[in-house]
Amino acid sequence: MDQGHSCEKKSQDTLYKIGMFAAMNRVTIKALRYYDEQGLLKPACVEENGYRYYLLSQCADLHQILALRNMEFSIEDIRQIQAGKPEKELLQKKKQQILKEIAELTAKLAQVESYLLEEQVDSATHVLIKSIPEVIVASMRVTVENYNALFELMPQMGAEMERLGCECAMPEYCFTQYLEPGYKEEQILIETCEAVTELKQDSKLVSFQKLPEIKEAACIFHKGSYDTFPRSYAKVLKFIEENGYEICGNIRESYMDGVWNKDKEEDWLSEIQIPVHKIK
Repeated sequence: MDQGHSCEKKSQDTLYKIGMFAAMNRVTIKALRYYDEQGLLKPACVEENGYRYYLLSQCADLHQILALRNMEFSIEDIRQIQAGKPEKELLQKKKQQILKEIAELTAKLAQVESYLLEEQVDSATHVLIKSIPEVIVASMRVTVENYNALFELMPQMGAEMERLGCECAMPEYCFTQYLEPGYKEEQILIETCEAVTELKQDSKLVSFQKLPEIKEAACIFHKGSYDTFPRSYAKVLKFIEENGYEICGNIRESYMDGVWNKDKEEDWLSEIQIPVHKIK
C-alpha cells in the first residue's frame, strides 16, 4: 500500500477519495474500511494524514465482493476466490447449501400449513422429532385379545415387580411397545415396559432388558381417552409421510397420567413415540 504526501503523483489514473468512491458504489465508508481491514479491497494509496484513495478500476473488484456477500459468501470464501480458487466451484457448493435450506424451509412451511388446517391448534397437536434415551426396563411380552385387555396387565406386572424388589427409575417411564407392523383389532402382540434402576433376574412373568437409545422418534402428546388415540396417530403418521421420514422400529405409547392418578379422562396424558429415519 503506497503512502506519501501526494497520491496523485503516483498514478496517472484518477483517484477518488473514500467518500466519493463509497457514494459512486452505493456503499458506506464503514464497509470500505472493513473490506480494507479484511484484506479484500485495499485502497490504491493512503496519504500520511490517513485519507484513502481508490481507482475507478477497483469498482469491479468491489462489485464482485458485494455480489458474493449478497449470496452470503463468507469473508474467507472471498479470500479463497481472490487467491485463485475457481469461483464456479464455490458457487456450486453454495447452490447445494441453498437447495438444502429451501428443502428444510419447505418442510417447515408444510408443517405450519398442516397445523393451520386443524380446527383447533393446541400443544397436543404438535409433532416433534427427538431422541429417546437408553433405558433399563422390566417388561412383559404377551398377546392380548384387544386394546382394553392391555391395561389389565398393569396391576399384575406391578405386583410381580414389587415381589422382585424392583425400583422404578425417575422420571417414571411406563410404555407399551407394539411388536408387529400394521394395525390389528385383536390378538395384538405387545410388550408392556416400566423403566427400572437396575437389571434383575428374569421371572416367569417379568423379564429385564436394556433398550438402546432411539436416535430419532416422531412424538406427539395425546390428551384424553385412549379411545381417541387414532386421531393422534393420524397426525403423527401424516407428519412422518409429509416430512420425508419412514418408520424404523417399534411404536411406543408412553403413559404419564391416567386412571391411576386422574379422575377425569380429559386429564389423561400419553405420548406416542415412533422411531423414524430420513429417507435418502
